[in-house]
Amino acid sequence: MKILLAEDSRSLAAAMQARLSALGHDVIVARDGIEAVDRYCQQGPDLILMDIEMPSTNGFEAASRIRAIEAAQKWAWTPIIFLTAYDSLSNLIQAIEAGGDDYLTKMAPEGVLEAKMRAMERIARMRRGLIEANRRLEQMANRDGLTGLANRRYMDHATDEAWFRACHLGSPFAIMMLDVDRFKNYNDHYGHLAGDDCLRAIGRTLEAVVTDAFGVAASRTALPARYGGEEFAVILAGQTWEVANAMADRLLQAVMRQALPHALNPPWQIVTVSVGIAAIAQARDEVADLFRRADACLYQAKQSGRNRIVSDRI
Repeated sequence: MKILLAEDSRSLAAAMQARLSALGHDVIVARDGIEAVDRYCQQGPDLILMDIEMPSTNGFEAASRIRAIEAAQKWAWTPIIFLTAYDSLSNLIQAIEAGGDDYLTKMAPEGVLEAKMRAMERIARMRRGLIEANRRLEQMANRDGLTGLANRRYMDHATDEAWFRACHLGSPFAIMMLDVDRFKNYNDHYGHLAGDDCLRAIGRTLEAVVTDAFGVAASRTALPARYGGEEFAVILAGQTWEVANAMADRLLQAVMRQALPHALNPPWQIVTVSVGIAAIAQARDEVADLFRRADACLYQAKQSGRNRIVSDRI
């Protein structure tokens, strides 16, 4: 178990660290309340042992700050046990009001310390399980069930956040929208199961192109998403018109290399996509206008022959 020990006395901190290490725990030491908050943010411990009386910021104030940080996060809660030189009812009440869960005398007998740590280990295991379960649920809520890409709900949320940052920084922004050419004909001819397979293949190709351009952790820079039906989108935060067009060109070529048969998509006879791009050199006003421009470009690409890119630069 990873334990954050906040104790300003070097001798007491060393003694407690030795006792906890002997029980098999990894101990991180902070010398005051401010350092305890910093170490909490950096290390993400399973348990916090917090001295009450410390310089600059005492244990109660540090615990309150940690609880405030956790309140802004989902499923974030770390047990806090206050360390005190002596038992007192007032200390217990103050500890609970500051967000603590228990308190322990600094020179508690070995058996008491060991029992407390065993209880905290059980809580830590349950906490990790809850965090992982919540992570999976959140991922399911944010992902399109068919393609595995970001769904429309998550894309809208991420776009609003990225647009706000871009407006604040005055950075470029681009939106790419794409559509599988003559997809209704594909479904009618090959069946809906084959249509689902086709959308999955387009989703994989789109994700591969984005990953190749920006790396695996690219969601803040380039977010591929299923917009709805046979339509997809890529949100390109901080990216220029040139970057968006280069990516769209790679995407068109990658889809054609798949060579998925589509007898009702002349003259290619394979699955193709059309792409519309809208890009702005400096984000401002409303992102909805950029979506409308990208959608208009997509419509123009389909009307002018499909399997092509039409873009609009502001």
